[in-house]
Amino acid sequence: MEENNSIERREFLKKSAVLGLGGLALSALPGMMTNAMAAGTGGGGEYFTLPPLPYAYDALEPFIDKMTMEIHHTKHHQAYINNLNKALTGDKSAPTDITELCRTVHDGNFAVRNNAGGHFNHSLFWKLMKPPVSKDPNQAPPVPTGKLIEAITSTFGSLEDFKTKFADKSKSVFGSGWCWLIVNDVYKLEITTTANQDNPLMLFTPSKGVPVLALDVWEHAYYLKHQNLRADYVKDWWNVVNWEEAEKLFASGKK
Repeated sequence: MEENNSIERREFLKKSAVLGLGGLALSALPGMMTNAMAAGTGGGGEYFTLPPLPYAYDALEPFIDKMTMEIHHTKHHQAYINNLNKALTGDKSAPTDITELCRTVHDGNFAVRNNAGGHFNHSLFWKLMKPPVSKDPNQAPPVPTGKLIEAITSTFGSLEDFKTKFADKSKSVFGSGWCWLIVNDVYKLEITTTANQDNPLMLFTPSKGVPVLALDVWEHAYYLKHQNLRADYVKDWWNVVNWEEAEKLFASGKK
């Protein structure tokens, strides 16, 4: 896995140079895969296609830069889709819903596991961000409302305590992976992490549940702007969190 991560980082740097640089219901993820699947059902054709971003590549500036977003979406996410389609070629029994594919993939089927996770995780990640209310880094970031903030406060003590715990978990990921806020199988909020492109839908992950927040902590998600300062990336990310989308996911996970 470490070798694969190193290869991906090297590919990222090469592509950057070219661009001018030196048991939960499927309904718990409402509408997440819009435009994420091709019209066909596989068996040799395209199973999945790249979903468009719901905003422009520069829309998250100054917190996440345009070039990172463009490379991340068009190169990294597209590569996961290409590799997933290749891995599924000829398999007419494979689910054509990315959520179901993640829920049923075998832990030893690394080609499908890694690339299905990469497609699902990134499709969710894009939707859980939106343009910042203010581009001033001194302004307070947006906050959740409604039932979600009530659950966060009840579970973690306060929003600030939650953000501190989430940031600490994000920084604790060794190498590449993701940090998640989920509704777990006993319908409680939980902060968890996964390595590489695993996610909490997969049967073999330690903490399973419905994702409410997802933060990509692979280096390619932040290295152009934040270099090795993952903590600064996490701090900036709060300014672009789409709490409305998180609220929808939370409500669905509690059903």
